[in-house]
Amino acid sequence: MYTIQTNVSGTRSMEISEENLQTIEKYALFQHLIDSNGIVDESVLEKLKLNIRSLITSEEGNNKELLDLCIDVIYHNNMKAFGLHQLILLYIQWEKKKDKDEETEEV
Repeated sequence: MYTIQTNVSGTRSMEISEENLQTIEKYALFQHLIDSNGIVDESVLEKLKLNIRSLITSEEGNNKELLDLCIDVIYHNNMKAFGLHQLILLYIQWEKKKDKDEETEEV
């Protein structure tokens, strides 16, 4: 479990599970999400919500992992633009750690 801060003052936070991060990776949810200006604002959060909604409606079968991600993270009351930025930073850190762990396993 990971914890991210969801507001600037640090009074709100959110728990992110390993499964949440794996779902983000599986569906490449952060790929092409942020515009070239690099700013994460409310419009980026809305774009992510729309992308996930589209994936859920277009995919047949079990969408449990996407639904769990929505309930636990994306549509959480504390999730705002600042929280999404922190989630993206956590995801980048998680990816680097995972890649490093895979490299050490190969050696």
